Amino acid sequence: MIEITQLASARLAKAKAGYTTRSVDVNAIATILTGDIKPESGDLVLVRVDSIGQHERIDQVDGRKAIIFIGDELVLCYGNRYAPDQFEAEIPPDLSPCNLAAAGGIAAKVLSKNAKVKLPTTITPIGLLGDKQGKRLNLADWALPTTEYIGQRPCTIAVVGTSMNAGKTTTAAHLINGFANSGLKVGAAKITGTGAGNDTWLMQDAGARVVLDFTCVGYPSTYRATPKQVEEIFVTLNNHLAAQNVDVIVLEIADGLFQEETSTLVSSTIFRQTVDGVLFAAGGSLGAYAGVEWLQKQNIPVVGISGLVTASPLASREVLQMTSLPVLDLPMLKTEAMNILASAKKAEHPPLIFSSSLFVPPTILTAQD
Repeated sequence: MIEITQLASARLAKAKAGYTTRSVDVNAIATILTGDIKPESGDLVLVRVDSIGQHERIDQVDGRKAIIFIGDELVLCYGNRYAPDQFEAEIPPDLSPCNLAAAGGIAAKVLSKNAKVKLPTTITPIGLLGDKQGKRLNLADWALPTTEYIGQRPCTIAVVGTSMNAGKTTTAAHLINGFANSGLKVGAAKITGTGAGNDTWLMQDAGARVVLDFTCVGYPSTYRATPKQVEEIFVTLNNHLAAQNVDVIVLEIADGLFQEETSTLVSSTIFRQTVDGVLFAAGGSLGAYAGVEWLQKQNIPVVGISGLVTASPLASREVLQMTSLPVLDLPMLKTEAMNILASAKKAEHPPLIFSSSLFVPPTILTAQD
């Protein structure tokens, strides 16, 4: 049985809300749902902090990293997490105690952790959040709407990598900065991963005019999303950026090529049809070689190699020798941005009909013109 109680507005205002909830209209929240409930991905939940572990702060919707204390109440989203450098976590079957699995505001039960990180922060769900009628609220309630758009597809460059923390976001940001410094209007998106503000804010700081991620279409994370759902995220975000009249699109695909959602998306037909070129971020020379070989087997054009491997001149020379591809450190990503763009461009694409959106919710990161 589900019990519905009213939620005082003052109590909600005091709670610290995670980044994943940034598109939520807080005025829609009016009730707390408890009882026999099975949480689903994207469900909003009010929780109490029981102990502090790996995550001592929460990324709030305004970008501030707020310190959390035992007893604090947080507004989070239920979601799964795949992070080899931190936690693997899944949505629990009920409202039993679980964990703050990601600083961006993910509530989940941690299954395993990297030996280098602390035990996870523990939380107790107080209840799902609902509207005035007691209907549970979900990120999907604020997903981007769609509309028809006819136009030429901007040149699109995707950044993929060997693993988490291989340098993908930093690569994307420096490339964006190079494009922006050359006078181009850049659209950027993080297609897969776990909701967190650091990556999208970095893309905005680098000069992207419009920055989106999967949370904009109702997903707190993409781990365990179906191939169809991941493709829908990819198409929706790409098409929305194209509708913003940008000159070039830069995409980040999270985690590594061995991650199931990543490999399925990158090897898909829609990815090959949409992406003009890939920058591959690697942590080492062997990973760079193996990743390029995998991508080329998928008939995906690799326009260069970047990431942590470029911190070592010796490793960079190994990569250049093995692949004959440009090896681009951070300064080169900026200075060679237009050459990278030229390499990625193919024959003229015919006008495409995009099922996209021209509406940008206030919470989407949009830099000033």
